[in-house]
Amino acid sequence: MNYTQDLINKFNEKSAHIAILGLGYVGLPLAVVFAESGFKVTGIDPITSKVDSLNSGKSYVLDVSDKQISDLVKAKRLTATTDFSVLSKVDAVSICVPTPLRKTGDPDLSFILSVAETLQKYIHPGLAIVLESTTYPGTTRELILQRLCEESGLKVGKEFFLAFSPERVDPGRKDWTTINTPKVIGGITDNCLAVTQAWYSQALDEVVPVSSAEVAEMTKLLENTFRMINIGMVNELAIMCDRLGVDVWEVIDAAATKPFGFMKFLPGPGLGGHCIPIDPLYLSWKLKSLNYSARFIELASEINTGMPRFAVSKIQDSLNLQKKPLNGSKVLILGVAYKPDIDDLRESPALDVILYLKQKGVQVNYHDPYILSIHHEGIELESIANLDEGVKTADCVAIITNHSSYNYDQILENAKLIVDTRNALGDKGKNNPKVTRL
Repeated sequence: MNYTQDLINKFNEKSAHIAILGLGYVGLPLAVVFAESGFKVTGIDPITSKVDSLNSGKSYVLDVSDKQISDLVKAKRLTATTDFSVLSKVDAVSICVPTPLRKTGDPDLSFILSVAETLQKYIHPGLAIVLESTTYPGTTRELILQRLCEESGLKVGKEFFLAFSPERVDPGRKDWTTINTPKVIGGITDNCLAVTQAWYSQALDEVVPVSSAEVAEMTKLLENTFRMINIGMVNELAIMCDRLGVDVWEVIDAAATKPFGFMKFLPGPGLGGHCIPIDPLYLSWKLKSLNYSARFIELASEINTGMPRFAVSKIQDSLNLQKKPLNGSKVLILGVAYKPDIDDLRESPALDVILYLKQKGVQVNYHDPYILSIHHEGIELESIANLDEGVKTADCVAIITNHSSYNYDQILENAKLIVDTRNALGDKGKNNPKVTRL
């Protein structure tokens, strides 16, 4: 049987049954896009609450509405389950599981390895597999392919098809979403690329084929390493400008007037999210095994991870000017999500800022309209209910995440002191005696 052509035909006819492994910020939007394009989609996740929510027509991801889920469930184009045995009946599976770092800074590939072991049980002829989880170059070939071929005896590129396609999700964006962000894809073989490209091109606006899975894996790491290094550079610029007594925000705005040769990046209290703080370190770790030191990555990581402490030092300095010690002061953190207008706390610099402040004896409260509670490595806090009262009673308000819903004019009026790490106050915070800017 010609499984290559058979699968391509199924994708072109949208008769293929697709599974999505992992229903988080990446997997759920992808499942919705495939289902809305006409495919039958089954989402698989071990977390029962997620599965129950989806099957009842409710979304838990901001980028996906309840109506989208409800309509697809009613149309029987989307269902969710905790039962991995459904993989034995599907034609294609996208793997969208987390790839965090361990405390030691080494990649934690346990989720990918677990998926590979699961696929060993259910792989069958005529199955297309795409790994979307960010990882180091070689993972698709060395970890997944090796295990699948050894256990199944099936031939890649003839009986089953394997590719890597890096996720490019930026939570909260409305202009660039899963459906219209160009999708890079690289196969283990030419047939693998042909099959998976036929699959993804049925639902996404643009698919960008590359010559191998390793190229696709490296592409994702380049994208996030580029951002990490440039953010590290501008964060160091903020520290240098602080020493020089120069306004870093004015410097950046002035430089951004150049119409060529400059790209605007902004400093902040640190890096957050699942991608930028983590992905480049996968590359750095891999290169260490090849006796090469990724110096730019290591330096940028060092600068970026030091920014929460720099933010705390600015809070301490602003309190000192008012003859208040840090120990015992009341500090209100505004915004704890890793970026504005989302509910994602992953790797947020606010967590480190809160931890450092608590270690120094500060009475810390926070407010975030998207994150109502924090339970993270010793931090147990609830978002305050009355923002106005919290601002008025705090010795210092620290703007860590600049959500657009905040009334910054009112905050400026009511606060005793403000440390603005995001330039949320703009020119109103410049030269204001009760405002300290990063």
